[in-house]
Amino acid sequence: MRLVHESADGDARVLATDVETADSLFAKVKGLMGKSSLPDGYALVFDFDRTSYRDVHMLFVRTPLDVVWLLDDEVVQVKTLAPWRGAGVAKADRFVELPGGAADCVEPGDRVVLDGEE
Repeated sequence: MRLVHESADGDARVLATDVETADSLFAKVKGLMGKSSLPDGYALVFDFDRTSYRDVHMLFVRTPLDVVWLLDDEVVQVKTLAPWRGAGVAKADRFVELPGGAADCVEPGDRVVLDGEE
């Protein structure tokens, strides 16, 4: 499975090839807590059954993260969060955590899709 960014001007590029999903309540609560680094090309995807305000905190996360909030695969917010003290929230049905800097060119209005999603 790959995470693909489709910009508003039609360009597409792969954001991540090592994609995991937080598919249990425990995995969603834990997220990337305790990680001191992430490999290039890594993403953790959080899917939800409904749209709601989704918050992300960086307590016990020791590396910067780029977080991309999505609503029907459309980017609604992108934010780089600092270790231990960063936080963000947006209305979304999915969000993705990536290594800091991996989503530099992703902007609201773009699309981010899972290629090979089952």
